[in-house]
Amino acid sequence: MVVTSRNIPVARPSFDADEERELLDALRSGWVTQGPRVAEFEKRFAAVVEAEHAVALSSCTTALFLALHSLGIGPGDEVIVPSLTFIASVNPIVHVGAVPVLVDVDPESFNIAPQRVAEAITPRTRAVMPVHQLGHPADLEAIQKIANDAAIAVVEDSACAVGARYRGRPIGASGNLNCWSFHPRKVLVTGEGGMITTNDADVATRLRRLRHQGMSISDVERDSADEILTEEYPEVGFNFRMSDLHAALGLAQLPKLDRLVARRRELAARYDAAFAEIDAIARPEPPPSAEPNQQSYIARLRHADRASRDAFLNAMKRRRVATRRGLMAVHRERPYRIAPDNDRVRAAGPLHHSELADAQTVILPLYPELSEADQDYVIEQIPAALEEAGALEPAR
Repeated sequence: MVVTSRNIPVARPSFDADEERELLDALRSGWVTQGPRVAEFEKRFAAVVEAEHAVALSSCTTALFLALHSLGIGPGDEVIVPSLTFIASVNPIVHVGAVPVLVDVDPESFNIAPQRVAEAITPRTRAVMPVHQLGHPADLEAIQKIANDAAIAVVEDSACAVGARYRGRPIGASGNLNCWSFHPRKVLVTGEGGMITTNDADVATRLRRLRHQGMSISDVERDSADEILTEEYPEVGFNFRMSDLHAALGLAQLPKLDRLVARRRELAARYDAAFAEIDAIARPEPPPSAEPNQQSYIARLRHADRASRDAFLNAMKRRRVATRRGLMAVHRERPYRIAPDNDRVRAAGPLHHSELADAQTVILPLYPELSEADQDYVIEQIPAALEEAGALEPAR
């Protein structure tokens, strides 16, 4: 039994006096719902990811929903998505009435396998949704070619990917609809919140209308006008707004992005160096075209199955180190299990790599304020935890 006063979380947002000041200014301004800070956050975020327009929303889930909805995707349509992803990537497809078509991933990058995408396309396919897993960019060039050849849309789940780059450019610079998250485990944190970026001005205008009950003008426009403006509601909309309080946190976070990503990469490199000598742990292997932002540090326990992986997580917990299972295979969850009587979802081909990653991967603590001493403690505890879990050597 390890006795320690340490208590190391798996993630922690990076806040300081800048966030406190921005939040206090927002409170004192009287604008606490969607207002001028939202508009400023949108402008600055779009510039960072090299997109023409950004539309702030209440979450990445609502962003994905609105992206699909704005493309006219609905009942009778199919959207290709990896099974190996957080369930929030798949739920919005069902929310718009379409069918998620689950495909397998590349075993090295854990990202959607382009060949599986090509094989999954049918006359009902309307879009493919690559997920930049944990800030590791997917193979956009290959996916875009497949999508262009099939005349289908690409909606990027970029929830974890701010600060990551693909072929030298930021994720978000592709011109596709990109959907982002600012959840507390992400690189930029607003508490809750999301964003859609696009290069299409008309699409951005419609998204802003849809997020606010279909209203034709914003509260800021109405408040700043010299004369009374009466809004119209040309289509059915939703309440997916971001508040100025959340945007205030985002405005404080954005200038720190390069520093936050650099620190995450430093810590990830220290894990990589330590695990090079541990055969039981496979390190992430991004392709040369990808520059991950290290939103989370994922590792594969080579000799584990689901039971021994979970035993490892518990062994680390007893050592006061928080860990998480790595990536989930959505088709193992009840709503999306592949079965003859489940017409909500379809699988295109075997999902072997997704199932293996679901059983073997773990997420280790990584956040900018993680000290090297605490990280060294995490590293030191891993061999004993692997042994305790029976995952240090291949099963005989």
